Amino acid sequence: MSKKKVAQIVVEALEHFGVKRCYGVVGDTLNDVTDAMHHHSQIEWVHVRHEEVGGFAAGAESFMTKNLTACAGSCGPGSLHFINGLFESHRNGAPVVLIASQLPTSVLGTNFPQEVDYKPIYQGCSVFCEEVTNPQEAKRIVMSACQAALTEKGVAVVILPSDISATEVEDLPIMQQYQPKSPLVLPIESELLKMAEILNQGEKVGIYAGAGCEGAHAELIALAEKLKAPIAHTSRGKDFVEGHNPYNVGMTGMMGIKSGYEMIEHCDTLIILGADFAWSQFYPKHAKIIQVDIDAKKLGIRHAIELGVIGQIKPTLTALLPHIKSKTSTVFLDKYVSLREKCMARLDQKAVADSEKLIHPQYLVELLNEYADDDALATADGGSSTVWLLRHFQTNGKRRTLISLKHGTMANAMPQAIGLQKAYPHRQVISLSGDGGLTMLMGDLLTLVQEKLPVKVVIVNNGALDFVELEMKADGMVNSYTDLHNPDFAKMADAIGMKGFSAKGSHELEAAVKAFLAHEGPAILDVHTSRLELIFPPHATPSNFENMSLYAAKSMIGGEGGTFFEMLKDNFLKK
Repeated sequence: MSKKKVAQIVVEALEHFGVKRCYGVVGDTLNDVTDAMHHHSQIEWVHVRHEEVGGFAAGAESFMTKNLTACAGSCGPGSLHFINGLFESHRNGAPVVLIASQLPTSVLGTNFPQEVDYKPIYQGCSVFCEEVTNPQEAKRIVMSACQAALTEKGVAVVILPSDISATEVEDLPIMQQYQPKSPLVLPIESELLKMAEILNQGEKVGIYAGAGCEGAHAELIALAEKLKAPIAHTSRGKDFVEGHNPYNVGMTGMMGIKSGYEMIEHCDTLIILGADFAWSQFYPKHAKIIQVDIDAKKLGIRHAIELGVIGQIKPTLTALLPHIKSKTSTVFLDKYVSLREKCMARLDQKAVADSEKLIHPQYLVELLNEYADDDALATADGGSSTVWLLRHFQTNGKRRTLISLKHGTMANAMPQAIGLQKAYPHRQVISLSGDGGLTMLMGDLLTLVQEKLPVKVVIVNNGALDFVELEMKADGMVNSYTDLHNPDFAKMADAIGMKGFSAKGSHELEAAVKAFLAHEGPAILDVHTSRLELIFPPHATPSNFENMSLYAAKSMIGGEGGTFFEMLKDNFLKK
């Protein structure tokens, strides 16, 4: 057997497990790894400007493709910078391997400059975290990391000291040539019969579908047809439930709509399919609940259930359907399908060009929805951009959305768009970025230029951390420290090699959106939207009105009454 540097062995092991790209910033302790990647593999190095962006991008690629993706950083601050981007993958189940290069073993434990003990930091957001302390063990550790990331669906961290990566050792055979496929998992026959019994007895049956319904659209529709059951869905289930679905009654939760909320509130039987929605107040209080999930730990964790079973949604529904009796009454279904139509019409009241000086964000996203490609990929920053994308960008079975819904971070949209564009170079990728979120990691707009990625970055420019302002108002506070003094983003785009577009009035927005999406390279659309736009929940409680009244009183006492009345006029009087 020939001898190779450990760095080359590591890179070749990553490639064996299907890694096509590695995102990161080069640095001294990483040099042997990047050199091996350049000379001894087909892995593409994606040079980002900030490692956090690399973490988001790698996670986005792996989340959407289901393939293993890598990122790598230099010692100390370099690999530490990945933490927030990789925490996103830890929360949403994307298989990513981080090669965290480390100082030479001879100086570890001496408080050497840039020394960081990665293990206690990354163990909390990974399915695997090990340091290579023996060069002979490098291949085994990397292969175990890859297997863990793929099978446990999460982040695997390999800590690699620079002296070990430069050491030459015998290249041992690959110990795991075959990468196992996921087996089918479904409930036993007695559980299927019990599920069918409960569903057949129900008079007002509802379905609550989550991200676990990916790939099970036909079976989901067939179940709804037999039960005459309306389907509500989680925000993460949107892509897999919403398109071509006559039973859809929308989302529930704070970002949802009234039809989804009330259907779940008033059903007498609810089957929850692959959903782990965290807010227990949005589950029914008196219905019989069946829950199906691949992860037993999720059964009954949010709410009391009548029956919980372990299974993947597609094979479980396939096995369940023969036991379901077809219902005839559509009264419950018709009520909430009709209510959804009314709710969507109400949401669309502001999706119009009604002012030269004001752009409603709903109108912006409705235009993106109209003119984006049928198979477009869209990301959104945490905050109000998330709500507008979920409510107004329609999926159709081909479009996909990616939002930080479980981690809930800012600044995710543009970095995730980088990973999506790398994975799908011939598809349109749109980032709906908040002005606060984009400016957190704005330096990686240069990555779009350098890597020639035609990502379309839409900036919801309202000059504020507006979702934070809304949270303050909802708590009865007058907002503080939320102002953003933004540059002219369109001119900035032109200055750095992108194409800049802007719109300050709604009557010029449609033409700007069309030209922006048609541009061949990376582009920014700077849209000056209303700062006072409210996001209405599907169900208002007395405390909502009490706190908003408290905000009104405080704003007037504090000399901000004009802002309150402008908000009142824009959100209520113009409707």
